[in-house]
Amino acid sequence: MGFIATAWIIVLLLGGGIALERTLTSQVQANFDEQLEYQLTAMISSAEIDSFGEVWFYRSLGDQRFLEPGSGLYWQIDGEGYEPYPSRSLWDTPLQLRGVIEDGAGGFVDEPQYYDSAQFEGEPLRIAERTLILPGSDTRWTFAVAAATEERDNQIQRVRFILFWSFAVLGLGLIGMALLQIWYGLSPLRRVRAAISKLRTTGENRITEPLPTEVQPLVDEVNALLEHTERQAEEARMHAGNLAHALKTPLTVLTNAATAKDPNLNQAVFRETRTMQRHVDHHLARARAVGRRAVGQARTNVRQSAEAVRRAVERLYPNGRLDIAGSRDAVVAIERQDLDEIFGNLIENAAKYGGGSVFVTVDHEPDADHCVIWVEDDGTGIPEAERTRIFDRGARLDTGKPGTGLGLAIVRDVVEIYGGSITLDESEDLGGLLVELRLPRA
Repeated sequence: MGFIATAWIIVLLLGGGIALERTLTSQVQANFDEQLEYQLTAMISSAEIDSFGEVWFYRSLGDQRFLEPGSGLYWQIDGEGYEPYPSRSLWDTPLQLRGVIEDGAGGFVDEPQYYDSAQFEGEPLRIAERTLILPGSDTRWTFAVAAATEERDNQIQRVRFILFWSFAVLGLGLIGMALLQIWYGLSPLRRVRAAISKLRTTGENRITEPLPTEVQPLVDEVNALLEHTERQAEEARMHAGNLAHALKTPLTVLTNAATAKDPNLNQAVFRETRTMQRHVDHHLARARAVGRRAVGQARTNVRQSAEAVRRAVERLYPNGRLDIAGSRDAVVAIERQDLDEIFGNLIENAAKYGGGSVFVTVDHEPDADHCVIWVEDDGTGIPEAERTRIFDRGARLDTGKPGTGLGLAIVRDVVEIYGGSITLDESEDLGGLLVELRLPRA
């Protein structure tokens, strides 16, 4: 930022300085030429033709420098067929004039002409000359006024000197102010860095130091990230503790059976390892959902996920009927793999425990904040008194069919991790169980 500000200031000041220098030097030159033109006009207005056909002044010119040899201000009149008529200040060295300038149409340019001359060594001259015909004469007379450019050059040098140092001081001041502004403007970030360092060294879990409003959104995001990380760590500790607690009892049973040399050890190992496998699957599903939720904002089309699960379940239950209706554009903020697992458990349970018909309605309430999904079957349903307990790990109402009793528990945990909800009710159309999912829209 400092380099960019410095480069931009230098470019602007350099461009502005050059433009201003050319403007001022042009103005000095124009003023110098105006003085020459004034002297030239005074000469012409004072000139007349005498009886011999030569030019003379019926009144003297006002500037005394014309009378002082080598004064730096000179005049001269040239005429065709006549000797040059110089001012006394030229002494015995006449000016070398350009003379008559043709206008391309057989005439001559009757306007003042300005040019520089190096005729006198060490004394550059600026000459203004004009050609005209005076009354009473047919001769083309060239009137010229010359002035040494030393004064003009000194003025230009003074202008350039003032401009250079003025712009140099201005540039240094602007660069200094820009760097100071950058340092001061970024100081809140240094305070944020110090606050984050303080978190690491003191063990605090939030940035509570008051900071400028410009960086407060950054501080809020950092605090939100810390809260999110803390919540993830707490969930990880909770999962680890729950899994350890769940595995503790089966391991104790196996240890006691092995120590006592129980003759039914094989059956105990088979039974308890299945129990441990159910617990491991349940907690792994929760951990995967938590991890995928932390990656970022997911977007999954509900209809596509439901159709994919229906094709898989139809291969397992070819005699059943699975229908899907509702919106094809509903999108929820859940990872596709997790939504497939939710639909897989619900639709498979409906096909397994129902009477053969399963009906899925996508986005049943289009105006609701959450996407409402219904999964209905024509089975015997679940009694109202059991609808809360059925979500517990290992809970099963029909033990005559294979299963682990973890399907609804996994669905509830994954849905709640994403900020949704699941409820059970009775289907009015099919008469069996109605599962209502409310999932956050993307």
